Amino acid sequence: MERSGVVTATSTNALMEQLHLKYREKPWTETLKLVHFCMDKPLQRPAGTPSDSLLLSCMEKIQRTLNAKSLFSVVNRLESLSKQNGLSAHISPSGTACYITSTMFYIEVQLENDGKVMDVKLAHFEEAPVACDDLMQLLRMKNYDAFGKILEDLSNLYQIPGNSEVKAKGYLALRALEKDLYSMCLLDRTQDVNRVTEVLHGKVGHLVPRTGGTLTNIEFYISPYQVLDEELNPGSQVCGTKAVVTVEATDTLHKLPLSPLLVDSQTGKDGNPVFLPLTDELSMDLPAFFVLKFHQPIPMSSSSIEQIQSLTGIQITGLKLAPLYELIVQSTLQEKCSEDLSTHKSCFFVSLPDCPKHCYFINWGSGKSDLAGTLVSKIPFSHPKCVPGIIEILRHQVAYNTLISSCVSEKHINEDESELLYFEVLPHKNTSFSVFFLHPVEDNLACGTCKIIDTVLLITLTRDLLLDLLLDS
Repeated sequence: MERSGVVTATSTNALMEQLHLKYREKPWTETLKLVHFCMDKPLQRPAGTPSDSLLLSCMEKIQRTLNAKSLFSVVNRLESLSKQNGLSAHISPSGTACYITSTMFYIEVQLENDGKVMDVKLAHFEEAPVACDDLMQLLRMKNYDAFGKILEDLSNLYQIPGNSEVKAKGYLALRALEKDLYSMCLLDRTQDVNRVTEVLHGKVGHLVPRTGGTLTNIEFYISPYQVLDEELNPGSQVCGTKAVVTVEATDTLHKLPLSPLLVDSQTGKDGNPVFLPLTDELSMDLPAFFVLKFHQPIPMSSSSIEQIQSLTGIQITGLKLAPLYELIVQSTLQEKCSEDLSTHKSCFFVSLPDCPKHCYFINWGSGKSDLAGTLVSKIPFSHPKCVPGIIEILRHQVAYNTLISSCVSEKHINEDESELLYFEVLPHKNTSFSVFFLHPVEDNLACGTCKIIDTVLLITLTRDLLLDLLLDS
């Protein structure tokens, strides 16, 4: 035992000597960064000797110390996030200010000696810095993932090919678009309008302007279940379907406005906004276009996509067609239960209050083009006048998807012997479908045809079934 102890002590001394020699010429701050980097890696508990457990205990103490609130840890994390997003980080001589910079913008983070974030400012190209409360709150909460995502979004604003002047023009175009969208939002807004009404009926939905590093976002649809939830729980803002507004690089040139085009918030005889002509003085050809980008891809029918492309004059690329119902079912299952989507289930059991359990069979239909669809992550456009039309098509599609997804659940097996009502959902072209079920009076099948019209469900029943239901009531 003693011999083993001597060997261990000798090995430890030799190891420490090697470490001293290796890092003798390096500054202490660089060594600290290396230790911090190693501590960021998840610890794995070794199933070995007691000395291994002792080593792990020491590592845990170091990790707790480095994760503590300190000026060094905050600055080091900011430097790391900057490098991850291709940005530069500069520390002031006092060590209490960090500047995250690119050629087109910079962020100034002011810190106290204990690492507390005092202030955060953002300055875009040739603009004065402005205070960013959203960024400051993220750093105070140590939500570095969200802060890093904002750094990524800010960098992406300037990923347009060309020199600094061209990149700055792209940012000016986005700023002009945002002003026009906000003006359109104000055209519909009245003193007593509520958020749900604005979401479902506003020309550009419920718009939240860009603040600091958070992009402009548009909420354009909220489901009946969410509306009911908000009515039953006042003050609990449920989140509907949203899109963020940004600008992206393209391989072709598009004429983008560099100044707001909406004329004094006026509307024409048809009720639509009046825009100035897109002259050379008010626009510029840039290798970029505007995009509405969704948080999650939306299943859309091929006919809806054709309507949007006809409206914008820009093709939506990278699309892969598949049966629309298959895409809706898979997206719903992924949202509800994160299940393996390779099983292609089409039979679902749905429980409703004070009612027999429903069994829905989703008929995916054929692969014909009028029943096909694809997942859409973003929609490109080049003029603010396109947005109200795009929003209306999106509302129509998402309302249809919501209706179909209400027939989908994570239950594919009837777990009890309760009474069942059987339904088959069969797709038609555009946003209509049929539902087949047992006639409530006669011993045969009945059918109802459903169609979405302006986010409102229109149900058409067969004449005989309608008469039976009226007589039965």
